[in-house]
Amino acid sequence: MKLHSLLLINLIYVTVILVGVESTQSPPFSCDSSNPSTKSYHFCKTTLPIPDRVRDLVSRLTLDEKISQLVNSAPAIPRLGIPAYEWWSEALHGVADAGPGIRFNGTIRSATSFPQVILTAASFDVHLWYRIGRAIGVEARAVYNAGQTKGMTFWAPNINIFRDPRWGRGQETPGEDPLVTGSYAVSYVRGVQGDCLRGLKRCGELQASACCKHFTAYDLDDWKGIDRFKFDARVTMQDLADTYQPPFHRCIEEGRASGIMCAYNRVNGVPSCADFNLLTNTARKRWNFQGYITSDCDAVSLIHDSYGYAKTPEDAVVDVLKAGMDVNCGTYLLNHTKSAVMQKKLPESEIDRALENLFAVRMRLGLFNGNPKGQPYGDIGPNQVCSVEHQTLALDAARDGIVLLKNSQRLLPLPKRKTMSLAVIGPNANSPKTLIGNYAGPPCKFITPLQALQSYVKSTMYHPGCDAVACSSPSIEKAVEIAQKADYVVLVVGLDQTQEREAHDRLDLVLPGKQQQLIIRVANAAKKPVVLVLLSGGPVDISFAKYKHNIGSILWAGYPGGAGGAAIAETIFGDHNPGGRLPVTWYPQDFTKIPMTDMRMRPESNSGYPGRTYRFYTGKRFLNLAMTIPVTRNKLYFNQSSTAHVYENTDSIRYTSVAELGKELCDSNNMSISIRVRNDGEMAGKHSVLLFVRRLKASAGSPIKQLVAFQSVHLNAGESADVGFLLNPCEHFSGPNKDGLMVIEEGTHFLVVGDQEHPVTVVV
Repeated sequence: MKLHSLLLINLIYVTVILVGVESTQSPPFSCDSSNPSTKSYHFCKTTLPIPDRVRDLVSRLTLDEKISQLVNSAPAIPRLGIPAYEWWSEALHGVADAGPGIRFNGTIRSATSFPQVILTAASFDVHLWYRIGRAIGVEARAVYNAGQTKGMTFWAPNINIFRDPRWGRGQETPGEDPLVTGSYAVSYVRGVQGDCLRGLKRCGELQASACCKHFTAYDLDDWKGIDRFKFDARVTMQDLADTYQPPFHRCIEEGRASGIMCAYNRVNGVPSCADFNLLTNTARKRWNFQGYITSDCDAVSLIHDSYGYAKTPEDAVVDVLKAGMDVNCGTYLLNHTKSAVMQKKLPESEIDRALENLFAVRMRLGLFNGNPKGQPYGDIGPNQVCSVEHQTLALDAARDGIVLLKNSQRLLPLPKRKTMSLAVIGPNANSPKTLIGNYAGPPCKFITPLQALQSYVKSTMYHPGCDAVACSSPSIEKAVEIAQKADYVVLVVGLDQTQEREAHDRLDLVLPGKQQQLIIRVANAAKKPVVLVLLSGGPVDISFAKYKHNIGSILWAGYPGGAGGAAIAETIFGDHNPGGRLPVTWYPQDFTKIPMTDMRMRPESNSGYPGRTYRFYTGKRFLNLAMTIPVTRNKLYFNQSSTAHVYENTDSIRYTSVAELGKELCDSNNMSISIRVRNDGEMAGKHSVLLFVRRLKASAGSPIKQLVAFQSVHLNAGESADVGFLLNPCEHFSGPNKDGLMVIEEGTHFLVVGDQEHPVTVVV
């Protein structure tokens, strides 16, 4: 890596830093020790347990005051010294002003812009995800300490499964795999909230509060006139058990999230925010959720006004509060809760229950402990926002997510010659806004691909090629003209938020407008094979480019954040070795014939339905890793239990219930696996080791294969390392039956890494 490249990029960074003006704002807090009345309030006594404190606080409120606190913009209660609180803030991939909670109007005018989640997920690196979450939590607390927010509850991460490639919000998620999505949720939540990545949750205050959304089976926004506000997701118990619910289960049990958000949509006829079985039986009782539950914005109003699920507005209020929801994003509860109480439909105790959950989270954040300057996290200041450490982390995340899809004849890396010329063409080549995706705040730094490439090649020519990403009016001839003059050509194309976003799903999987014609014409005119860079959240059908000899290299770079342009340029010129892996299946355009409303994951041969995601989709897939797999044992016995019953399904495959086996027997069959990884390349780099399980004789509904473990490892050129995994067969070899109950089937299973397999026999 040449030093001059880094120096030039840093110079470009410096020119775009936003400088704020000093603010005299103070953070809002309760229990000010300078106020004598606070000494008599038990809810201000930090030596008491939080449950006792919240009960004391709630007991002091009038009915009207209680109701006022059930909405996201909760007003102040001056007589008790309680300031206003805003529950809605956003921090999907950096602290953002996308909600009303954050204001970049004081000392802090921007925040670190990490890559959009779909690209970060492509690193398959849980430690990276945790570090990003931790950095976001630090910057969130800094914004609070600077008095620029009314709340510390952030409605992220989005851990819905990227089930359909057309979904406009798939970019916000970690992809299509439940294990990856759940692992991301745990890492991000623990980082934001200030916990260690692994181990028991530490005692003390939350650094910030994370909220896993959207609970559950939410992955359609607006497709052919069917929108999320009216959609009834028809989901089998089997698909709920192994696809839609596991990320939320892990977010709650392992991540210890302090918030979850119920979704707009119905699931099997029941609105998510009015589903007692979902919010109370599952989240609170089965998974031991300790936190608050918010609705998505105006979701409560749909229950009566749109669905007709409730007969009256008051009935809708009763339904959500009795289901276990605590706070309404919107004003519906503010408008109709009192009449529900007056009509004796709603006992006041249900309101008290919700308020106790809400105030408990605010107390865990330290907002009822007096002046925050003397509390944990009180010393986090503006200097920790946009710090060098966080900017370096954002660049690392962009680097680690970039996926090399093609490199024919080893076109990349391009040579670093002083005399070479470069043409940079495409609508995404010089668009800062495209880099940061959605739910983003003002980035403290950014560099576009064009700017970064110019730091490598002095003689760089540029043309957008299209009037916009939609590319309805391309300037192909002008683009061809500069392509013919250059030694090398880099095309930067793809999507942006005009093509995929919240409330807007795609209808096609091909490139928008005339982008494909632009690419083909430029590639045909160029002196050498071109480099194609795709910026997008969702998959794009670029099959035309796969075998085209004059398109030598293809990079997918997601929406790489403020530092994304630098990461792209470093990859093109060999200062970074790309090791990202696609976290979502890329389907052909023909897939769009399948209705987006079909929630089934599993294929059905009778109707020709092909299924969804790598686990079930019957189309082509690519995976080419050369490794060997030493395993500590190759036969597992589950026929030693005196309580487990053995059953036989319709495919004559014997199975037993995981619940009946018991933890002791399951743990006794744990497997230690060691995988030797060697870097045979000429450059150091990171590599993601993905371990799958498949079955020799799978029953109907079983996945083609299932990711059970993954780990990222960094190796120098020629270096080898052993990557270890510990598998619990009751967890990793099991799957749900049609009733959603986890079972383990007898027979041969294969551990799969790349094209290498190792058989393991299960006996029940």
